[in-house]
Amino acid sequence: MKKIIALLILVIPIYLAGLGIKWMRDAVFGVLTPELHYIWLQFLIGFLLMCLGVSFVGGYILHIEKKSKRAQEKFLKTTNHYQKKG
Repeated sequence: MKKIIALLILVIPIYLAGLGIKWMRDAVFGVLTPELHYIWLQFLIGFLLMCLGVSFVGGYILHIEKKSKRAQEKFLKTTNHYQKKG
């Protein structure tokens, strides 16, 4: 059941990343989406959607890898940078 919920949580960012890629492609070829009034705005929103979707999925994968201790050593470090030294 947990894996199904996790899959459903990942579907939305993947869809938004795909929509962002489509909007960027359409902006490059000059096809304007009716909801947006400027090509540059369409490209910018598409780029943001793509970056947010990819970073969410990447962060989720890193979180799962950290939980199962399969991530690289540099990601498993748990140092506290805010402690006073001395």
